[in-house]
Amino acid sequence: MPAKTWIPLLLLLFVPLSIAADVLDWGEFAVFVTSALAIIPLSIWLSTATEKVAVVTGPSIGGLVNAFFGNATELIISLVALKNGLIDIVKASITGTLLSDLLLLMGIAMLAGGIRYKEQEFKPIMARVSGSSMTLAVAAIALPTLVINTSNVVDEVAIRNLSLVTATVLIIVYGLTLLFSLKTHSYLYEVGLADEVSVEPDPDSSKMSDRTRLLLWIGVLCASTIAVVFESDLFVEVIDSQTTQLGLTPLFTGVILLPLVSDVAGFVLMVRMASKNQMDLTVATATGDSLLVALFVAPVLVFVGQVIHQPLDLNFNPFQVIAVAIAVAITNLITFSGRSNWLDGSLLLATYIVLGFAFYYHPA
Repeated sequence: MPAKTWIPLLLLLFVPLSIAADVLDWGEFAVFVTSALAIIPLSIWLSTATEKVAVVTGPSIGGLVNAFFGNATELIISLVALKNGLIDIVKASITGTLLSDLLLLMGIAMLAGGIRYKEQEFKPIMARVSGSSMTLAVAAIALPTLVINTSNVVDEVAIRNLSLVTATVLIIVYGLTLLFSLKTHSYLYEVGLADEVSVEPDPDSSKMSDRTRLLLWIGVLCASTIAVVFESDLFVEVIDSQTTQLGLTPLFTGVILLPLVSDVAGFVLMVRMASKNQMDLTVATATGDSLLVALFVAPVLVFVGQVIHQPLDLNFNPFQVIAVAIAVAITNLITFSGRSNWLDGSLLLATYIVLGFAFYYHPA
């Protein structure tokens, strides 16, 4: 059994351990550690199930499945944290996921691929389209922050309404990007799927096999999602008190800690694809995930916050906005050429490390 299979299976042992830690009252620190470790294999299985369902259902439906489940773990943790009133951590996690996708994931992929291959190529059109959309998203998300920091009087109702209007526009833009990539200009995104397709001699047998595989992976997808919700609830209930004891601010917790816990599957996937010289798919995954967060996840959290009476607006810490703008600018500069090497990956990782330390020492 390959390591990529038995390691997630082994880590699933932390699921019953986290339940035992909560039920048997082993202490909040035990719950914090075991639930965080339990989320890692569950996010891997959730990501794997999403990929498999996308392979079986084909490019159009598969693209939509990837679009809406690509960041399911991050969205679930954010929703649970929002329900518990941890608004500062939720806002920080939006910023953190964007930084992780653009700098950490892309950097690791380019470094891993660059070590094996002298230079790798990918379609620059994908980077240009995603870069333009991300620039728009950052500008839109920054508007409420700019309004507050350039006004003498802060009207909370006005900021909330501006956030709702911005969230609506961002969701519409995300719908347009899906229409562009999956329908009108889908030929630009034909980068293949990271899955081995077996050849069956009997068409009926092949259809039955696909149907069985689809049902199996849909079951895994549903089970993983439910388990992530449960573990996220355990994790979020103790995260505030435990990170405070560790001397971590809500800003650092959301920006650095949560993305590292929730997106281990992304690290594994990106390194695997880059090592196979599938840079088209690697860049599409990283930029697609960042667009999903900026144009869909963040707006959805704004609307959900209004519904559950946990008002979440888009008034971010100015440093968060600056950090995301830096990440978008550097990523655009590196990816617009359509070529990458190990030095490009190192530069992205260096930017992430510097920003990480800046958030650690930020007093907010």
